[in-house]
Amino acid sequence: MKSSPYTTQLQAGLGMIEETRSLLELWNQGMEVTALNQAALQSGRFPAMSARRLRNLVAECFAPRFLCDGAKPAALLKTLGILLTAREFEQLLFAFACRASRILADFVREVYWNAYTAGRQTLSNDDAKEFVVSANRDGKTTKPWSATTIRRVASYLTGSCADFGLLERGARSVRKILHYHIEPRTAAILAYDLHFAGYGDNAVVADPVWALFGMDRADVLNELRRLALKGLFIVQTAGDVTRIAWQCKDLEELRHVLAQG
Repeated sequence: MKSSPYTTQLQAGLGMIEETRSLLELWNQGMEVTALNQAALQSGRFPAMSARRLRNLVAECFAPRFLCDGAKPAALLKTLGILLTAREFEQLLFAFACRASRILADFVREVYWNAYTAGRQTLSNDDAKEFVVSANRDGKTTKPWSATTIRRVASYLTGSCADFGLLERGARSVRKILHYHIEPRTAAILAYDLHFAGYGDNAVVADPVWALFGMDRADVLNELRRLALKGLFIVQTAGDVTRIAWQCKDLEELRHVLAQG
């Protein structure tokens, strides 16, 4: 994600919380874009959406977020989804959306959290537009965007943050910044997701995903220590070195532990 250019792909779907829930219910392991799109068309779950719009939603929004890396994100959400609160589900979608969209991830880290920690009450489309203009000037897009595209992408950024609960919802150009913090089980799942992907313990703690939730290394370690009290893992630190004894070897074991509370 660090080297990928900024794109306009958010236009295919912002947070799409409920749409993702429906598509996950239709998705099965091994199902790729064409089959999922056909299943969605035949399901009758998207009556207000044109066939073209639905195809774009599946191919340009759902697939990059959840069918990447061998569809591991979709499998994780399919396995654990029934246990999750609405907030936990939303936060996982947020993390996966940011992994798929560098521009959204950078906007959250660089603009949203700077405004949040500075004590600002609102964030506007003009703030987002300034960020996008700067990105174009710095060559972060494959080619310069038109003024119209810049304006639209700025609204996609604030709209996505609203869908994911960081900003006030509703159609508006200035939105209230909402109190936002990671849910404990969201943190546990993201930590295990990194571990299952082969990340070392120190890499798990240092991963950029935590900054999406306004967390630095100390915050992450404190959260993991709290989760350790629930038996999810054992955390040991010495200086800058972290060792984690992972108590679950796969998603099924993690699901069982989370189900036990």
